[in-house]
Parts: sequence; C-alpha cells; structure tokens
Amino acid sequence: MNYKTDIKYRKAVLKKLLNTIIIHENEIIKALYDDFKKPAFEAVLTETNYVITELKDTIKNIHKWAKPKMVLPSILNFPSIDYIYNDPYGKVLIIAPWNYPFQLALCPLVAAIAAGNQVVLKPSELTPHTSAIIAKIIAKTFAINHVEVIEGGIEVSQSLLKQRWDYIFFTGSVPVGKIVAKAAAENLTPVTLELGGKNPCILDETTNLKLAAKRIVWGKFINAGQTCIAPDYLIVHYDIKTEFIDFLKKEITLAYGKKPEESPDFARIINSRNWTRLVNMIEPEKVIFGGQTNESKQYISPTLIEEANLDSNIMKEEIFGPLLPILTYKSQAELHTIITRYEKPLSLYVFTKNNSFAEKIIQDYSFGGGCVNDTVIHFSNKRLPFGGVGHSGIGAYHGKMSFDTFTHKKAIVKKAYWLDLPMRYAPYKDKLATIRKLLKWI
Repeated sequence: MNYKTDIKYRKAVLKKLLNTIIIHENEIIKALYDDFKKPAFEAVLTETNYVITELKDTIKNIHKWAKPKMVLPSILNFPSIDYIYNDPYGKVLIIAPWNYPFQLALCPLVAAIAAGNQVVLKPSELTPHTSAIIAKIIAKTFAINHVEVIEGGIEVSQSLLKQRWDYIFFTGSVPVGKIVAKAAAENLTPVTLELGGKNPCILDETTNLKLAAKRIVWGKFINAGQTCIAPDYLIVHYDIKTEFIDFLKKEITLAYGKKPEESPDFARIINSRNWTRLVNMIEPEKVIFGGQTNESKQYISPTLIEEANLDSNIMKEEIFGPLLPILTYKSQAELHTIITRYEKPLSLYVFTKNNSFAEKIIQDYSFGGGCVNDTVIHFSNKRLPFGGVGHSGIGAYHGKMSFDTFTHKKAIVKKAYWLDLPMRYAPYKDKLATIRKLLKWI
C-alpha cells in the first residue's frame, strides 16, 4: 500500500481506528484509572473524547487538506500554474508522555497518518496499562509496516533516537526535549517539541474573585496538577490577596470535599519518584491549605503555598503537581520582575475586568498561548495552534495545523510551452534597464 499517495486508504484506516477506539473506550478509561486513578469524567473529557473528536474532524477534512493547493503565480514565470503539494515526511517517530498518555499519543498519530506517513509510536512506560491498550488498538487497526507501537523504558527511547527519522514529534519535559533535539540534529531531522514551563496566572484588583477561584482550581488540579498548561503559580494583586485565598479554599473544598484523598474526582501522582520530588518542594511553614501526603497511595492533597520565595525549590522548576504557590505584586514593575525571571512559558493566564491590562499582558510577554479570565481551555479549540516558544517548545499542532505539522509543503511551478520570454537568458547585454522596469511592477 502506498500510504504517501492513497488518500482513500488513509481515510479508511482512520475510520477503522475511530471504530476501534469507540469499541474499547471503557478499557481505555479503566487503564487510565489503573495507572494513576484518573477519574472517568477527566478520562472522557481530556482523553478519549478529545481523540474521537480529532479523528472525526480529520476524516471529514482529509481530502480537502491533502489535495494540492493552487496559488497565484509570479509574473516572472508567465505563463505558469503554481501549486503547493502536501508531501508526507516519511518515517515518523512519536514519543508520548505519561500525563495524558492516550490523547497525547493518539492525536499526533492521527495527524501523521492523515498526512501519509509511516509511524513508530513510543508510549510512556510510566503508564503501562494505557500503553498496553494503545498497543492493542494499533495492532487491530494498522499493518505493522504502517504503524508500530514499541513499548519500553528510557533505553528503548535512547535506541529509537539513534535511528534516522524523517520527523520526530516529542511531548515531555524540557530536559528530555533537549536530548531529543540534539539527537535529531545529527541527521537534520525536523522536530516538534511540546514541552512546558512555569505558567504564570495573574490576577489584578478588578478580578471577579469567586469565578476566578473556581476556574483556577479546575485548571490547576485537574489530573492532580499534572498538566503542562496548568497554572504553575499565581501572581495576585496585593489588595485582593486575602479575600482571594478564602475563595480558593472554598472552591477546593467544593470540588474535592474536606478529604480530597477520598474523592473519586482527584487523581494520584504518577509514581514514587515524582511524589518525592513534589513533597520536597513543600515548605510546611508556607502551607496555608492542604499539605497532606500519603506515600503508599502516591497522594498529595491540593495545596496552597503563600508567598513562596523565588529561590525556593517550588519556584525553581515546573511544579507539575497539585501545589499552587501564591505570590503578590503591587506594581507593573514587580509583575515584570517575577515573570521575566523564568523562561518563556507554555501558557499564561490573566484574570481582569480591565481590557487594557489584559491586552498589555498579552503584548508584553512571550508565551505559547493562554486565556483571559479562564485557564487551560485554549487547548480545546482545534482552530487555535497549540505549542510553545523558546524553552516551552518548538512547533504547534491541533486541527488542520496537526496535518500541516506532518506535511512538507512542496512548491511546484507548471510552466507552459506556448510562450518563452527571452529576457531571462544570457547574453544580458542591453537587458538590465528593461528588467529593472519590469521588476518594479512585481
């Protein structure tokens, strides 16, 4: 089968993948729970339904996306017809993370297949139940020379990165992203790196505090804070700090009860290593809410930390867990000092009723994407690119942009025979003045 040119086959196999996922959706949800107690609601909202929606959109639009696009020709090439052909890169490696192990493995895969590539998919070894169901679904859907799942740990990833690929798509941490980029550079392989960073969430004195608290609690503590676009820390105007903290405490209790450890709606930390890393970030004297931990269950409660020191462990790296430091500011200068202390984040959020303030924040700082008066939800719009900038990532995807990510745009000029202007050919004597006049009109 020629995956490169047979659009009908690509569409048919994507339909088969869609049906297989629907059949096995309950198994996927169970696997996510078995790996780190991801609630079924979150599993459907952020994993299975997201992939199903992406598949339906891709199946609907694949013919339109894949066909050559005619563009306006240059007068210099008259007479010609010019096109952009959508050419697959070839053999693609996708390395998926553990925090959204189904969605962040399957969505890039869907796009790579739609674009006509062959794929090797490396799911995370930290979510073995989900990786196993992914392997089962892929084996039922694709020929092994079209898509192959390779499971295993770090040594498997290292071995795969030593191979030559036509494209690499990686989602994960900044340190590992640098390793992937270095390996890709050996063969000048293009990459998409979906990374992370310390995502600030700013609240000015005009903020609707109750609604802001509700939306921040949801965006921060979904998936137990293990989300690359979750608010990493809050920067709250000094005048509203005390009142806002009270709203945060109330919203956490409303969401997860007085004993979040017993809540069916709160996930667990992925493994002991990450649990220990997070516990070491907690300074007990700074905790104003939560702070409970249980190593045997890999549990850490939703925790608020007041006025964390910028040199403390919790402010040195991306948190990636249910710990929320709360900083304050009084002036734009203080705000600027805090935000620019860190590398460009994947996301930034600002809560305000002041449109000028929101616009200033959007224009003044470089970040991947974000929201005004909400958190995380920009990820859900297929018409918006999702990706970082600087240390938070390279490249973007979602919707048609996912198809474009895995596609080389091949420029083609189809020139006619019926006219051949002599101006461009040597000898050039007495042609310079004429060509200068002509170029002015282009």
